[in-house]
Amino acid sequence: MPAFENGDVTIHYEERGTGVPLLVIPGGGLNATIAGMAGHAFNPLDALSDAYRVIALDLRNANGGGTEGPLDIERTWDGFTDDQLALMDHLGCERFMVLGFCIGGPMIWNLLKRAPERVAAATFVHPSGYTSSHPDIYYNNNIAGWGPEFVKRRPEYTMDDVDAFLTNMYTKRADFVLTADRDFVRGCQTPVLILPDDIPAHPYATAMESALLAPNAQVSLYPWKENDRKIQLAVNHVRNFLAINAPSVQAAAQAAE
Repeated sequence: MPAFENGDVTIHYEERGTGVPLLVIPGGGLNATIAGMAGHAFNPLDALSDAYRVIALDLRNANGGGTEGPLDIERTWDGFTDDQLALMDHLGCERFMVLGFCIGGPMIWNLLKRAPERVAAATFVHPSGYTSSHPDIYYNNNIAGWGPEFVKRRPEYTMDDVDAFLTNMYTKRADFVLTADRDFVRGCQTPVLILPDDIPAHPYATAMESALLAPNAQVSLYPWKENDRKIQLAVNHVRNFLAINAPSVQAAAQAAE
């Protein structure tokens, strides 16, 4: 799988298919990788590449991934957004759609804050979000499941650095979707589709609140991961949603030519 250098970051990615570009952000917390999508309810590289140019990347510094760079303690979410936008620049994708699992939810909202003119449509698959019943769940999961292996691989960093990174990322949260407040979501005109879940790491209430606030939102069936038929219905909804919004990307590409 290819990689490219963006300053002091090496970005590892995979692309499959042709047509309108669809950026995919894997789930799995800070260990989110392309390979990990094999264990997701569906893998967009397989499920959607017949119709789109599906582009996925490993998260920076994910254990088991190929994207490596500085631990950006002061720009936690923005560091990941930098990588995503740099990848799309590298591949010549000025305007694109995006689909993200789990941690990809907050990352999509950050993309929509940083580059709203570039994202034509966004699909949130069981997105992460803040829930008062488990306020420290992401910190606890990553301090145990990501941090120790990361500092073993990267001895220039310590667990104190990991603590500072996770504290900035998850404790000093912007609001309910971690990277944006309700006013931003309420004013976001980008079409969004949300496939909710109902576990502490993917809180149903937060997903549904963001769907009710966003003016151009759709919600898929719930629960959708119970069996293969329901998963296929949800994927069909994703395909229809993308098809409706893809022409705006094509028109932008034609205009640029």
